[in-house]
Amino acid sequence: MIYGIGTDICDVRRIARSVERHGDRFALKILAQGEFKTYQSRSARFNERGIRYLATRFSVKEAFSKAIGLGMRMPMWWTRCEVTSLASGQPTIKLHGELLEWFEARGLHAHVSLSDESDYATSYVIVEDRK
Repeated sequence: MIYGIGTDICDVRRIARSVERHGDRFALKILAQGEFKTYQSRSARFNERGIRYLATRFSVKEAFSKAIGLGMRMPMWWTRCEVTSLASGQPTIKLHGELLEWFEARGLHAHVSLSDESDYATSYVIVEDRK
């Protein structure tokens, strides 16, 4: 049964302005450690690739917070939600700490779709109740 659905569209230019103003502090607020390493690697090769990566992760985490019905309040927090990929390339969510405990206690499972094009990143998250 569907527990919740979340969607988000993010203006990549807004993310770029935040990075310009706050540098890595902004990225560290949004990204889990593994994501931050990928962000740094992509940014080193081509800055726009890093910004797009950050924008898609921002978008997924916003959509996820909507799908679970918490918004950005505890136990939901940016760095407790990590966007990873399966071997097939399919995006998935890996949770940490209190958020993981909260999610598992409810028997939930998340499905993720993300995309970026030109000036926008978008994502959809469907959370299932598997109990």
